[in-house]
Amino acid sequence: MQTGLDGEWGSVDTGNQMVTNISKLDLTFGALADPIRRAILARLARGEATVGELARPFDVSRPAISKHLRVLERAGLVQRTRDGRVSRCELDAGPMRDAADWIERYREYWEEQLDSLARYLEEGSAGGEQEAPTRRKENDS
Repeated sequence: MQTGLDGEWGSVDTGNQMVTNISKLDLTFGALADPIRRAILARLARGEATVGELARPFDVSRPAISKHLRVLERAGLVQRTRDGRVSRCELDAGPMRDAADWIERYREYWEEQLDSLARYLEEGSAGGEQEAPTRRKENDS
């Protein structure tokens, strides 16, 4: 069983909806982990493009670009359609929205932790403004 900070992750049963969502997140984060794939997504955010147009800025082979596109397609981030011999690609940002929502929960968690730390430090410094007790010298008995 896997658990996250909010206890949402479930067991690894194949019929479990939560596992499906975790798998989708894994695919999304895996796809976003590569700089070429992120650049492809940035390009597609401006509008659809052919595979050739997507490959142009990179110093990699056409088959390598196709592999990157397959990773993006598997994650649901890119939709590819054939128009004769030309493949056109389009961005589907839905999985990124799901990833952003997941990250947002952790941002809220860390903000709460930092707010709690700030309150603790403020309370400590408010108490520290009181005059500290004087310490006797060893010879002052």
